Amino acid sequence: MRNWNRRMTVVYLKTGKSDREKNAGDEKTRSIVESALADIDARGGNAVRELSEKFDGHAPEKFRLSETEIESLVAKVPNRDLSDIRFAQEQIRNFAKAQRDSIKDIEIETLPGVVLGHKNIPVQSVGCYIPGGKFPLIASAHMSTVTASVAEVPRIAACTPPVNGEPTPSVIAAMHLGGAHEIYLLGGIQAVGAMALGTDEIAPVDMLVGPGNAFVAEAKRQLFGRVGIDLFAGPTETMVIADDTVDPEMCATDLIGQAEHGFDSPAVLVTNSGKLASETLDEIDRILRIIPTAATAAKSWSDFGQVVLCDTYEEMLEVANGIASEHVQVMTDRDDWFLDNMTSYGALFLGPRTNVSYGDKVIGTNHTLPTRKAGRYTGGLWVGKFLKTHTYQKITTDEAATRIGEYCSRLCRLEGFAGHAEQANLRLRRYGGMNIPYAGSAPYPSSAE
Repeated sequence: MRNWNRRMTVVYLKTGKSDREKNAGDEKTRSIVESALADIDARGGNAVRELSEKFDGHAPEKFRLSETEIESLVAKVPNRDLSDIRFAQEQIRNFAKAQRDSIKDIEIETLPGVVLGHKNIPVQSVGCYIPGGKFPLIASAHMSTVTASVAEVPRIAACTPPVNGEPTPSVIAAMHLGGAHEIYLLGGIQAVGAMALGTDEIAPVDMLVGPGNAFVAEAKRQLFGRVGIDLFAGPTETMVIADDTVDPEMCATDLIGQAEHGFDSPAVLVTNSGKLASETLDEIDRILRIIPTAATAAKSWSDFGQVVLCDTYEEMLEVANGIASEHVQVMTDRDDWFLDNMTSYGALFLGPRTNVSYGDKVIGTNHTLPTRKAGRYTGGLWVGKFLKTHTYQKITTDEAATRIGEYCSRLCRLEGFAGHAEQANLRLRRYGGMNIPYAGSAPYPSSAE
């Protein structure tokens, strides 16, 4: 629990851009997305085709890949790669199945003759976005399509952008093996807009899931309400919580390993060891001189990297909960203490033997996680996101209808809802034999215990 009276002794040895600087481009992105979505809403497939031509140089007669095209692309993937994809999907599927089994329909009799329950019903159609760009994000196909399949979503549509005008075989294979019923070679705003709003080729979906760049994330934000979304996602974030039980090479590797995602991927070290903090900074400099993705990782670390030095584990916990990072790697002499006390994060990675990359690619948990402090109020994508919990109720005896009706009639009248009260009064007349006039002039029924 946060102690507001305790004085913090936290030192920021390295800081990144301020929140104002980070958000400077948001307004421009918002305007571009708003205009594109309005165009798709008005002109449908013609707008989608023009946007695809403009941004990806890709405007085929049909964006959907045929079964023959899919089979041909899957055949191009080397057997070892296909085996690895199947292994990763098996881990994700197994964990998602265990999660699904934990979600139960219920029905209980709360009073004699009063039955209440809920059913967990799959979302009926889902649009999965799988990013392209610099890296073929094969794992993103697993995380959305496999999990939706376990939830038994009847229709899974999936979009991924072309790379140099062509599909990436390994990504298409992952989408297909993961359970996508429809696969479209389409990216960016135009992809999520087409799936949400519908075109002459793509029927609209009920929900959008999957990560993407700032434009995709903003499109999902603007479309939320017309369709459901998994969560509001921004650039990848990682945090390492470490003490002197771990070495600086491990800390630096786990920070820079995620900073390569993009030029705006925050990476934060929170520690109570000044020696570890200093040596980790040196290790980061060394790694950035040799890693092939240094151009991206170095920019991200320079602009968004932070090193936070605390006095105590309690301060480390408070700083970490305040930042609410997407990924939190904990390497201390009390990892389970952080598991018990962390309240705001996307996913935890406990101990030096695991790392964020395992979660990103293969271990079985979902890598679509809350960013920009959204971990304060939501978790990440999981099988439950594809399920809607719907309640129902039934009354099976006249006595129960009368008992509930008496309370309901009085409570409705207390609020001034005469029409609501009459719904109850009608049942009291029909099933309780009570002589109650129309609700506008009726006295309160008074025989309930």
